[in-house]
Amino acid sequence: MPDKFNMQHPPFDSLSEAEQLTLRSALDVVYYRAQETILEADRPSRHLHILIKGAVEERASQDGEIYAHYANDDIFDVRSQFEPHTKHQYIALEDTLSYLLPTDVFLELYNANGQFAAYFDNNLAKRKELIEAAKQQQNLAEFILTKVDDSIYHPPLILEPNQPINEVTRTLKEQGLDSALVRLAHDDLKAFGLSCTLPYSIVTRTNLLHAVMLEDYPLDAPVGEIATFPVLHVNDGDFLFNAMINMTRNRVKRLMVCDGQEAVGMLDMTQILSAFSTHSHVLTLRIARATSIEELAMASNKQRQLVESLISNGIRTRFIMELISAVNEQIIEKAFELILPPALQNHCCLIVLGSEGRGEQILKTDQDNALIIQDGLEWHHCEEVMAELTHTLQHLGYPLCPGNVMVNNPKWVHSQQGWKETLSQWVNKATPDTVMDIAIMADAHAVAGNRELLQPVKEHLRDLMVGQELILTEFCRPALNFSVPLSLFGNVKASKSGLDIKQGGIFPIVHGVRALSLEHGISVNNTFERIEALVEKNVLERSTADNLSEALKQFFKWRLSQRLSQQHSSNKLDVKLMERADRDLLRHSLHVVKKFKQWLGYHYQIRD
Repeated sequence: MPDKFNMQHPPFDSLSEAEQLTLRSALDVVYYRAQETILEADRPSRHLHILIKGAVEERASQDGEIYAHYANDDIFDVRSQFEPHTKHQYIALEDTLSYLLPTDVFLELYNANGQFAAYFDNNLAKRKELIEAAKQQQNLAEFILTKVDDSIYHPPLILEPNQPINEVTRTLKEQGLDSALVRLAHDDLKAFGLSCTLPYSIVTRTNLLHAVMLEDYPLDAPVGEIATFPVLHVNDGDFLFNAMINMTRNRVKRLMVCDGQEAVGMLDMTQILSAFSTHSHVLTLRIARATSIEELAMASNKQRQLVESLISNGIRTRFIMELISAVNEQIIEKAFELILPPALQNHCCLIVLGSEGRGEQILKTDQDNALIIQDGLEWHHCEEVMAELTHTLQHLGYPLCPGNVMVNNPKWVHSQQGWKETLSQWVNKATPDTVMDIAIMADAHAVAGNRELLQPVKEHLRDLMVGQELILTEFCRPALNFSVPLSLFGNVKASKSGLDIKQGGIFPIVHGVRALSLEHGISVNNTFERIEALVEKNVLERSTADNLSEALKQFFKWRLSQRLSQQHSSNKLDVKLMERADRDLLRHSLHVVKKFKQWLGYHYQIRD
């Protein structure tokens, strides 16, 4: 077994640990003398060659025409792995060492691993893109951990609101800028009544062009009249990936950089990419550029590799959640845009539910989604289009939901008014099934289409739940249904198949916090943010909140770690694989869950 075989380069870096072991176990090493024939034309080939050192020439057997030369780490002859015979002759030009990978093992890996297969399937341009993407992936952690500072952003041009737009245009041209900040006047009504708003608006060359050519503003009109408010911003010293997420989510090319209430710079997407030229194909940008489902699938398939890279470089789980949530949102939105007729996209809203709606999904899980259709819209082919969207998401790696909570199920597709009526019916019935349906909709998050359609539906649900103590009691009950996996002596107990961390740890926290959030009219979806909001409303004590957040974070981290290392999507933790310190921490975390469940039982008077 050649232990020195390099698995860090494409396509072998896409293999799982188990697949890499299969490959290593099957490899052999062979030596060829100079001018020795390695492969004869029109003969079967039983191996794939990976050169260790030396040089090999590919030539036609009839006239000796030279087709290619191969050197260190090159692979040949891929074509013959899929055809009965080798087409050309391969000759060692000098003493040569090569790894031999049996054809049957190569085909086994090819059929089992889509990314590995894609390397050999695609044309030269695509092959180059795959190799470049792999190189970029190695440095991604450096990109994620970099902070926003004055080495990346440029000083802002700050204008007064009364400056005429023709003067502003000249200034931008002279300074080589395409945007400037406009300081709000002291009596400007824009900032009144808005908390945490910075006293700036922004004007771009596009604003100036549209103002003069399309909106008939005079050339001496004050720039403050056409500037955009408020300005999206990032704080000096924040992580660069937060800036990237902000830009991606809001489809903007620039952010204001602030130090407190003062604007200290402007950060452009081009500056990020020039500072990190090796990241010109950052995953979110590849998704945005996808023009077909096939291109989107190639970008989508990089997610797991991205997560593994972040984990191996010690990036915190919460950061990974936030980044992957944005990536997932972009993938689903792009699928929506590619599948739905453009004329209908602004008349409906695709919402995600469950862990994706809460922004707590890391690896792809079951589809949980629904659709809100604008009132009055007649859409006769809606079911067909939604079935295609569901199938497309499945193709992109999102499995079908066992509970059928998907847009291909008419139960989860309604007009805006229809959703309000459906929620009212669910609340009035308050059966175990409708209570769980309410829980699902409580996590709704808009990802595509006309996102404003969701807010009235969520507000209607919050209004319905005000003062509904009996329904909230039934709503919270499932959080108490699963026993915490602790023995009578306080030690962790697990079945032979492992400890179910979702039932025993994650769900009680997530659902209990969701119930409290509905009770107190909290609008955010993310469980960690809900916990903070409950502290602000004096529902939870700070120490309790910190313990719940830390326990939940650890549960997510352990589940993710074992899913990656064991290549499964189960919620079961193999406690035997955990280090002693982690087992102790697991026990303490489960005690936090047990105490929280006791508190929930008292709070909602659940005595079962």
